[in-house]
Parts: sequence; C-alpha cells; structure tokens
Amino acid sequence: GGPARYPGKMAAVGECSISVPWKSVSLTHVEYPAGDLTGHLLAYVSLGPIFVIVGFVTLIVFKRELHTISFLGGLLLNEGVNWLIKNIIREPRPCAEIHPSVHSKYAMPSSHSQFMWFFSMYSFLFLYLRMHQTNNARFLDLLWRHVLSLFLLAVAFLVSYSRVYLMYHTWSQVAYGGVVGSIMAVVWFVFTQEILTPLFPRIAAWPISEFFLIRDTSLIPNILWFEYTVTRAEARNRQRKLGTKLQ
Repeated sequence: GGPARYPGKMAAVGECSISVPWKSVSLTHVEYPAGDLTGHLLAYVSLGPIFVIVGFVTLIVFKRELHTISFLGGLLLNEGVNWLIKNIIREPRPCAEIHPSVHSKYAMPSSHSQFMWFFSMYSFLFLYLRMHQTNNARFLDLLWRHVLSLFLLAVAFLVSYSRVYLMYHTWSQVAYGGVVGSIMAVVWFVFTQEILTPLFPRIAAWPISEFFLIRDTSLIPNILWFEYTVTRAEARNRQRKLGTKLQ
C-alpha cells in the first residue's frame, strides 16, 4: 500500500542517489558569521541592489517613463563596465575560502559598491539638477531633497561597508567601486540630459512606444507634483459630475 500511495515521495528518494553536483543561486546568497546580529543585518543590507532592480522593474511596468528606462539602462551598463574591469584586473577576493559559492572569483572593483554609488550619485544629480519646484513650498522642497540625498548616501555606504564586514571585499575594492560607480553616474547623467532627453519626444511618438503606452515626462519639472495636482483636479471634476447626475 505504501509505494502505491506515495509515488512522488518514492521518486524523490530515488533521485537522492544521483551523484549530480548542486549549486546555489548566488545572486541572493549572502553568508554571515553564525550568531552575529550585525552580520545578519548587513547581509540583508547587502541585498540593496536586488531591491533597487525590483523597484525599477515595478516602476517601468506601472509608469512606463523613458527617463526611468534610461536610468535602468545606465545601471545595466554600469554592471557591464564592472564585469569588464574585474576581468581585466583579476584581483581575487580577500577570503575566497570562506565564500566558495560566490559566482565571481574576481573582486576589483566591488560590483555592489559600484552599483549602489551609481544609483545614489545619479539620484543625487537628478534631485538637485533635474527636478525643479513648481509650488511655493521652497523650504519643504529643499528639506526632503536633503533628507533623501543623505539617506541614499547612507545606504550606499552601508552596502559598501557590508561587503567588507562580511569579507567579500577589501576596503580598496569597495572604494574603487564607489569611485567608478560615481564617475559612471555623472557620465550617464550628462549623456541622458544632453543626448537622450532631446530624443525622448521622438521615441515616445514611435508606434511601438504608443502601443506599450511609453511616455516622455522630461519637460515636466516635478512629476510628483504634476501627477498629484492633475489627479486631484480630475478626481474633483468627476466628483462634481457625479453629484450633478445624482441631483
């Protein structure tokens, strides 16, 4: 009765005898010292790039804005540059024997550090050079920009520090990663503003862009304020029309 009732279980037991090497998905596989609360927290912090990518994909799916797509393209290009530099320098990790499951044996510069400093620096430039206030709340506008900028810089530093604390990188590897990521962010920001942004209206008019509802908001100085005011005005207009119909 047993084998007939649990065929899946018996098949699984049979598969256990197959001598095939197993590997973990190292993209999100982060190790920390057992019993180390700080290491445990920093292991989650080091997953910052994964959270950023998920956030970008979500934004692109729901907003479909060309500048956001360009920002993600810059991040991917930054990752490609990191891979190229790593394979040119070929500097090993400081404690490779502690983390044998890491997919990349080269560590100069740190991809986590380069990614997060690109993201933070580009966001910093976008906040202060791209976005402009459209209402009179100048003090609050500057305050939230300062707070958000400090938060982004703190996150970039914590991710970089986590890679050293968890012995995936040396200080020089994360430092060079931060420098390269920051330089790449400045270059990509200038390229986006001077080269891509003038092309966005034409790209948004392409049939494929119209089909996927891809839009260009580069001429709108503060998209958050614009969407808020337009949505509020439309909601009030519809509420008035609904009230008129009910009378």
